[in-house]
Amino acid sequence: MIAQQRLTITTRGRGTYDITRDVEKTVRESGLATGICHVFVHHTSASLILCENADSTVRDDLEAFMTRLVPDGDPLFDHTQEGPDDMPAHIRAILTKMDLTLPVSEGRCALGTWQGIYLYEHRIHAQRRRVTVTVSGVRS
Repeated sequence: MIAQQRLTITTRGRGTYDITRDVEKTVRESGLATGICHVFVHHTSASLILCENADSTVRDDLEAFMTRLVPDGDPLFDHTQEGPDDMPAHIRAILTKMDLTLPVSEGRCALGTWQGIYLYEHRIHAQRRRVTVTVSGVRS
């Protein structure tokens, strides 16, 4: 059996947004006990990460690393149609991921104790992001 739901996540700009509860709700509502949960973001300047959820400084440090690795306004980039964060946002998304695949066990995402699912917004300004959650598996 397969269940699917589309989420809309409104961001306030660059940063990480915890979507764990939204994804887990979709899994729970699917009624599936064992299977796979696939999460996909429909954008080229945002991504998904599975990250530490107990200490937000982990995500702050990730952002500091990305800022150093792929700075806005770098003269290396020609693709700046939407501003100085345009190409850096695309590179950040490619370096992270546009999708995650998670195991489903006992009707829940089988996450580790300190793992959370995050939408990682790479653009400076607020955005509305579409995320599709697909759950496939078997009922108990």
